Amino acid sequence: MTTAFTRPALVCNTRSGSHDETMRAAIEEACRAAGAPLAATFALPDASLPDAQMLRAQDIDLLLVWTGDGTINAAAAQVEGWRGAILPLPGGTLNLLSKQLHGDRPAPDILTDALGGKGRRRPIPIIRSATKQAFITVVAGPATRWATVRETMRQDGVIEASRAAPEALDTMLNAPGVGVVGHTKTYPAVILTPTEKGIAADGILTEGTGDVLRHGLAWLGGDFRDGPSEPIATAETILLESAAPISLEYDGELSEIPSPARFALGMSAVDFLTTA
Repeated sequence: MTTAFTRPALVCNTRSGSHDETMRAAIEEACRAAGAPLAATFALPDASLPDAQMLRAQDIDLLLVWTGDGTINAAAAQVEGWRGAILPLPGGTLNLLSKQLHGDRPAPDILTDALGGKGRRRPIPIIRSATKQAFITVVAGPATRWATVRETMRQDGVIEASRAAPEALDTMLNAPGVGVVGHTKTYPAVILTPTEKGIAADGILTEGTGDVLRHGLAWLGGDFRDGPSEPIATAETILLESAAPISLEYDGELSEIPSPARFALGMSAVDFLTTA
């Protein structure tokens, strides 16, 4: 159980393809019904993400982040040092963090439980690198090029995505792979996942036509973890190496880092509210 929250604030993105005014109204109504009407709304992109000082100034004790995983990551980084809690709500494409903390449930149901005292606040395991942090996964390697194809399909349709797919496939199969230091095998991508026991490193497999097809479908479907893979190691620190700079996807946001790259297990600097 958790203490009651009385002054929630909402972060949403009105330009997101997943934004739904009917659902936004349902979130607002769930807050009112629980006796905790929204004290503030930060509607991106017209407003900016709040920082800890802004939330303290308005006595906000619960930040509802109804966006995709990448924006949840950015919002959490902005409010480090704030003593409230973050409640991720499913408002993006994959909603992986929301599913991890609440199960696959609609936002108003999650919110009703959270404001009804049925949640638990705690820091969560994260992955830290020299440049960024991830709350769900870091995908490292040339196979991250499929993320560009996925976004092209979302924005421009299947035809445009099909034109970008051959280059992504060639990059996945032929660009320098990524390996975990201390292990001899390299992979088109290594998936790093923060857990209570350490960072779990899994290498994706592309050993036949079937594997390649499954990975393409997994990436286009949104969840790259659905493709075939094998466990490599679990440790508090994972070192990745490659013959080229390492392409990365932090919670869905693309980046790049020089090789070798160190990834360390940490705990979030702000509490999250879980209802699962």
